[in-house]
Amino acid sequence: MKKGLFSQPILQGYRRLVRHPKYRWAVLLGTLIYLVSPVDISPDVFPVVGWVDDGLIATLAIAEVTQLLLDRKRNLRRAQDSAPTTAEHTTVIDVASVMVPRKS
Repeated sequence: MKKGLFSQPILQGYRRLVRHPKYRWAVLLGTLIYLVSPVDISPDVFPVVGWVDDGLIATLAIAEVTQLLLDRKRNLRRAQDSAPTTAEHTTVIDVASVMVPRKS
């Protein structure tokens, strides 16, 4: 039997939903509600087993949010590096100065 036969599609689906801008906040809010809610896959009443699913979900959510922030930072840096500098778009207007005589 392949390792992670059931877990890989779930993880990939979660990542795909978190990275989709339309569903991102709904999925993160649902994750937060799941972590706070007493209704779990394995209830927190069981000392260790109940905490494992919460720990895995929290770790996955934190990892995905961190990856999103790193991708955003990388994209902003690329945009700044590829953006033309202000010196390339500066127009210089040279005006000759003229002395105007003062009326006395």
